[in-house]
Amino acid sequence: MNDNQLLRYSRHMLLPQIGYEGQEKLVNSHALILGAGGLGSPAALYLAASGVGTLTICDFDAVDLSNLQRQIIHSMARVGMNKAQSAKQAIAEINPDISVLALEQKADEHTLAALIAKADVVLDCSDNFATRYSLNRLCVALKKPLVSGAAIGFEGQITVYDMRNSNSPCYHCLFPDSSEISGEDNAMRCASHGVFAPLVGIVGTTQAAEGLKLLMDIGESLQGRLLLLDALSMEWRTIKLNPDPACRVCGQGDLAAQ
Repeated sequence: MNDNQLLRYSRHMLLPQIGYEGQEKLVNSHALILGAGGLGSPAALYLAASGVGTLTICDFDAVDLSNLQRQIIHSMARVGMNKAQSAKQAIAEINPDISVLALEQKADEHTLAALIAKADVVLDCSDNFATRYSLNRLCVALKKPLVSGAAIGFEGQITVYDMRNSNSPCYHCLFPDSSEISGEDNAMRCASHGVFAPLVGIVGTTQAAEGLKLLMDIGESLQGRLLLLDALSMEWRTIKLNPDPACRVCGQGDLAAQ
């Protein structure tokens, strides 16, 4: 790190759990963020501000006026712009030292697999079930830690799926991909429903915190725990999670064949 970086990240390095070594890990790390909307906005901003050296942001959607109620990485001046490119511009104003790859098209599984293989951590900030299931399958197969967040109405949830640990469940263990949920229902966009603006900030920021801890290998992640928030009553609950031995995604050996 150069002198400017040492000054920029000095408050991190004052923390004994991080220090110079932890910050250097962040500077040399690569995070993949799927979605630059309500969850991806705060997640990307905090990962960038914290000094994660490379960010890949995927979002094929364009900034709309209705997004600005909660998607804080975008601005009025960038309405109509692709969200990944808008996020890249915002990040450049906060931390020009990091590298940002903005992927504007909808990524198929082959493209996603290549992106995940290059990343050290993956943040699922998407708004549809089809993407979540694809991300989960690939992160299981490639053994990449996946930080999952969701928010709708006044309710949010966050957890970590980390198949580098044999006792970790995967997304499919918790939310099986039922054959009854297919087509338009399976691809339902969460953004089509109402959402409390600060809720996505809380969930997305928590995803950033979990991602940073994983990159630095500090603390205890949310692996095996589902953190639930009711923002209307501001109550948090934690549910213990266990892997499903019958899971057809992580409960079988030959994942590449799926």
